[in-house]
Amino acid sequence: MKEKTNTFLETEPIGKLMRKYAVPCIISLLVAALYNIVDQIFIANASYLGSYGNAANTVVFPMTVVALAIAVMIGDGCCAFVSISLGANKQEDAHRSIGSAVVLCVISSIILTAVYLIFQEPILTVFGGRVNDETFHHAKEYFFWITVGVPFYMFGQAMNPIIRSDGSPKFAMISTLAGAFTNIILDPIFIFIFKWGMMGAAVATVLGQVLTAALSIWYLCHMKAVKLERRSFGIHGRLAGKYLPLGICSFLSQISLVASMAAVQNMTLKYGALDSIFGQTQYAQIPMAVLGIVMKFFQIVISIAVGMAAGCIPIVGYNIGAGRKDRAKSLFTHLLIAEAAVGAVALLIVELLPGQLISIFGAANESVYYTEYAVKCFRVYLCMMILATVNKATFIYLQSLGKAFLSTMLSMVREVLFGVGFALILPRFFGLDGVLYSMPVSDALTFVISVIVICYTYKTLSQKKQEG
Repeated sequence: MKEKTNTFLETEPIGKLMRKYAVPCIISLLVAALYNIVDQIFIANASYLGSYGNAANTVVFPMTVVALAIAVMIGDGCCAFVSISLGANKQEDAHRSIGSAVVLCVISSIILTAVYLIFQEPILTVFGGRVNDETFHHAKEYFFWITVGVPFYMFGQAMNPIIRSDGSPKFAMISTLAGAFTNIILDPIFIFIFKWGMMGAAVATVLGQVLTAALSIWYLCHMKAVKLERRSFGIHGRLAGKYLPLGICSFLSQISLVASMAAVQNMTLKYGALDSIFGQTQYAQIPMAVLGIVMKFFQIVISIAVGMAAGCIPIVGYNIGAGRKDRAKSLFTHLLIAEAAVGAVALLIVELLPGQLISIFGAANESVYYTEYAVKCFRVYLCMMILATVNKATFIYLQSLGKAFLSTMLSMVREVLFGVGFALILPRFFGLDGVLYSMPVSDALTFVISVIVICYTYKTLSQKKQEG
């Protein structure tokens, strides 16, 4: 019998394996996060857009997450199913499931684009777009062009995990990097030279997404392990019914974030209007703009946390399958320590350097209220960063143990029950500050659950395998 080539997962030092697997995953997630953050930085530093443009960007962001949720459900589900099919030498199922995923992605993206275009104003209103007329104007402009790019965005995001399942993680990363760098190059040209404003920021993003989608199409025509044929492309209901459930966890994780963002942004709009400063029309957009910036910084940190944990999944899975619970337990310890360290560094940055952070996002062009609120927002909203990173690592580790449903449910408790619940309740007692308190309170309560899960996981991994 041919010896397996991945036995190194059972023998190499845990730290070395973590670096080997986690770094590419972290880079891919960071690049994906860069798209929206880059737009926000250039928009903030354009004096003719400033906090109005930033607030508009924050309003539109949840709609891109909805598109991402659908894309990753199709892509992640198909990725898992293709891997299983190839392992079982079922080439027919592999190529037909990829063809089905391509067709489903195209159809769903066109439907979503139509919904966005038809119901543009009601959707923007739901996510706090009517904070003032200027913000709403910018939000409509930005949303229209982002919507035009939705089919390209969804296609690139859905094909990325499928490309990885074909054994080409580097190409998947390069295609994403190419799109991100295109966005970074074109943003300043369109915003500062051509003066295209929000349209320029959106068009730069869309052109980057078009490049990623084009590279994905090229790869589909040159796949290594799977050969696509004309008959591959169809809905193939039987196969779709098998791979879509495998991606439902990814879908629910993203959609729960949208629910949380909707609650936070609406409460910011409602209670900002009651504030003595931000109730004034010329300052009304500041809380929404600042909150978007703080959430983007948090997204960077969480991308690192998720990348570290997700990169460990194949290592954990192999060692559990090999009966090496001791190594899986050791990796869990390494992971928790590393995640806490990432959270600690991030916490020091937001607590000690909030002024420097907000200066990146055009504070020099804004009123003193912009900077003051941003400093407060960074320090309060993100004060439980260490707990947030540990929580995320714990839930993802559950996936590597095959407990995807439990992991998803716990994530939804964090984002929906706590995230939405406290965002709706706390402002009733603390006004606009209550919106800021909702994040640390949610992370602290979630950590209580995480501690229970961590203890149970250690106990499970410490049990010796019964002989005989």
